[in-house]
Amino acid sequence: MRTSPALRRKLISVAAVSAALLTAAGTASAAATPDGVSRETAAVPAAQTEAAPGTPAERLIVGYKSAAAEASSNQAAEADAAAKGKETGEDLDFERRLGTGAALVDLGSGLTGADVADVVAEYRADPQVAYVVPDRLNTAKADPNDTEYAKQWDLYEAAAGMNVPGAWTTATGTGVTVAVIDTGYVAHTDLAANIVGGYDFIADTAVSVDGNGRDSNPADPGDYYAANECGSGIPASNSSWHGTHVAGTIAAVTNNSKGIAGIAYGAKISPVRVLGKCGGYDSDIIDAITWASGGTVSGVPANTNVAKVINMSLGGDGACTSATQSAINAAVSRGTTVAVAAGNENDNVANHSPGNCNNVISVAATSRTGAKASYSNYGSLVDISAPGGQTSTGTANGILSTLNSGTKTASTESYAYYQGTSMATPHIAGLVALMKSANSSLTPAQIETAIKSNARALPGACSGGCGAGLADAAKTVQAVSGSGGSTGGTTFTSTTAVSIPDNGSAVESPIAVTGRTGNAPTALQVGVDITHTYRGDLVVDLVAPDGTAYRLKASSTSDSADNIVTTYSVNASSEVSNGTWKLRVQDVAAQDTGRINSWKLTF
Repeated sequence: MRTSPALRRKLISVAAVSAALLTAAGTASAAATPDGVSRETAAVPAAQTEAAPGTPAERLIVGYKSAAAEASSNQAAEADAAAKGKETGEDLDFERRLGTGAALVDLGSGLTGADVADVVAEYRADPQVAYVVPDRLNTAKADPNDTEYAKQWDLYEAAAGMNVPGAWTTATGTGVTVAVIDTGYVAHTDLAANIVGGYDFIADTAVSVDGNGRDSNPADPGDYYAANECGSGIPASNSSWHGTHVAGTIAAVTNNSKGIAGIAYGAKISPVRVLGKCGGYDSDIIDAITWASGGTVSGVPANTNVAKVINMSLGGDGACTSATQSAINAAVSRGTTVAVAAGNENDNVANHSPGNCNNVISVAATSRTGAKASYSNYGSLVDISAPGGQTSTGTANGILSTLNSGTKTASTESYAYYQGTSMATPHIAGLVALMKSANSSLTPAQIETAIKSNARALPGACSGGCGAGLADAAKTVQAVSGSGGSTGGTTFTSTTAVSIPDNGSAVESPIAVTGRTGNAPTALQVGVDITHTYRGDLVVDLVAPDGTAYRLKASSTSDSADNIVTTYSVNASSEVSNGTWKLRVQDVAAQDTGRINSWKLTF
């Protein structure tokens, strides 16, 4: 039985394909065929067998001469692939006809470079074949020219980076504002172009340091303090410029030939100041959450830079209070996703707020090896992990971002390595900005689900619970943008419009899946395009051929946005692939109607 091509696909690391596809000379080899004839492969250069340098091709593009039956007949091309597979001892399969008329031939799984060369040689020996070339993997040359980018292992390293460059081909955060609720912002030329208006919410002048209470200037004057000033036995501390470090990770200006690259470098940062000398109060933080997400705060002007993402790299001990939870719930109901640090006490996050609040994305930190960082909190309330660094194993194993060299007040701009769940959280806030840029209709719940379902297993150890794994930016952004997600397999589509009756019975749109073998994948991609003027009214299910229903979206009285244009990931591995799949949609409330425009399944 043939294995599904989608399940055979091997992930190719960004590192393996970021360089140009260079031609390499092949080495002489000979392969013994089933008929005992030795087929020389020395004449097949390595470049003719590789999808990328060092990576054997998984498909070949075969052009037949115009007079050949295989040039126009898919049946003949399939028979030819089977015959050549038999000759070479491989499992070849005609996959589809390209727009040029060439045949795309799947090579099966686990082939070495020599195996591919043997197949190429077989095709080249056929007088009816005009050409045979590998189906090469191309990548956008998105690596930025920022001078310190090579030090940002957290963005791109295969071992424990967050696979950010792969997301930049789809989105860069354009059109999204991220509120960084933190110490404010100290001027930095590698960040300034992406800073928009924020606010200083510190009401207590003993904490604010700037000599006044709340105002529209979120500048960070420094948060240094003397020994014992913040409590008996607490040693002195220099100014942290913490909010600026966080902001740089999210949206430092990129491709400007200096400094670092931001994860969502097309996004804007709204600095919202709540932390000063010795910290910050819940009351200020609650107002900041409210204002940043578009809510009204008495005595504070309306926010003209409403954020769809809030980053809170802060926390304290104890349970999440009702007051804080209320502010978070309201922000989420306004469509703002809230990412928070799990905390740095190497303790269960259940003991630390706001990482233990509901309706947030609680973020644990990983080291450069992909293990839970030694300081990171953990537990069942952690949603996801992201790079936070571990400087105890070397300074360069921390997270590099924008800073200032001043020990008390601001001096010259600089860059520095920090570690902490404070550094992990902006990785997720940046990812959320990329997602919203790629698909503006995403709700906070959909965003959290997509981040979790597209995470990869933690590369290192974690004791106590580190959420769904290590976030994968490229895979997540591709999934929510409908550009393929992690599958890259065969797509089946229905473009027949189906009206959705107002507060009526469920309607179904079918797709007949044929030509597959075995069961559906663990990450079956379900792309939907539904028009509706109050999408919270809708319940959406995927119905498998055997009638099993998978809930894609529940109804919500607080989701008043229009339309559902997104991609869901479903673990359908218990279902046979072939058969009639259905998208079932029901409007469960009155006053709004809609339509299924199209939907698709990608195996």
